[in-house]
Amino acid sequence: MRNVFLFIRKYANFLFFLVLQIVALSFLFRYNKYHEAAFMNVAGEITGNLDQRYSTVEYYFKLKKINDQLAAENARLNQMIKENYEKPNASGKLVLDTVQLDSLRQIQKFTWLDARVVGSTVSTRTNFITIHRGSNQGVRPNMGVVSPQGIVGTVVNVSENYSSVMTMLHTQYKVVVKLKNGGDRGTVEWDGMSPYYVTLKDIPKSARVQKGDSVVTSPTSSLFPGNIMVGTVEEVLDDRSSNFYTLRLKPATDFFNIEYVYVISNSQAEEQKRMEDSTHKKF
Repeated sequence: MRNVFLFIRKYANFLFFLVLQIVALSFLFRYNKYHEAAFMNVAGEITGNLDQRYSTVEYYFKLKKINDQLAAENARLNQMIKENYEKPNASGKLVLDTVQLDSLRQIQKFTWLDARVVGSTVSTRTNFITIHRGSNQGVRPNMGVVSPQGIVGTVVNVSENYSSVMTMLHTQYKVVVKLKNGGDRGTVEWDGMSPYYVTLKDIPKSARVQKGDSVVTSPTSSLFPGNIMVGTVEEVLDDRSSNFYTLRLKPATDFFNIEYVYVISNSQAEEQKRMEDSTHKKF
């Protein structure tokens, strides 16, 4: 307190001058229209710049929340794509006591859950990503995982709140896909070499394929809905000793910059597996 009084005493004349200057300027701007307008323009420009800078800083700190909201909205929209729904193959109708029961209603087969990536590798021959979703959120092993650009891999291990996903950049990973043009099916796998390319095998030489063609998921896969991007053809390798092409693909997903993914649940996967296992046991 003593230092404050000493400061005021030392600079009393200067402080008194400042007070008089402020009073004089306030009278000038308040009672003179021209000066008031000029002051308001300058003040508006200054406050506008400050507000813009504040908004930029505030927007930066809100980016995580915005990204979470966008991921949730994309998951909701992905639920609505037609590939998630499947009609029972029933061209006829079941008739009971002359009452027709229409069995052509659509059933949602796939549901999407957004998830944030909290860990990933791309430099080994066995690459995984870790997502912040687990059994508490309904994630189970053998669920497909996609990014906003294309497929990523498959859930292989789950804890209460985290899951490990084997990506396409894993030497043991395989998935059935098809050429978008023509529909010829093959299997995508990785040779463990470049993380920028994967290999598509078993495409018959009768298929019309060229560089730049799109490769998408096959509707026969139990992991993914049909027509999700897998990658694009970079090179067509013609093995003259075989009746099949080997295609070099550039993955649609950028595995170096994955931040958000979607876990896909197939509500009919267990039923399909039980039926297939039962059939194999019989024959």
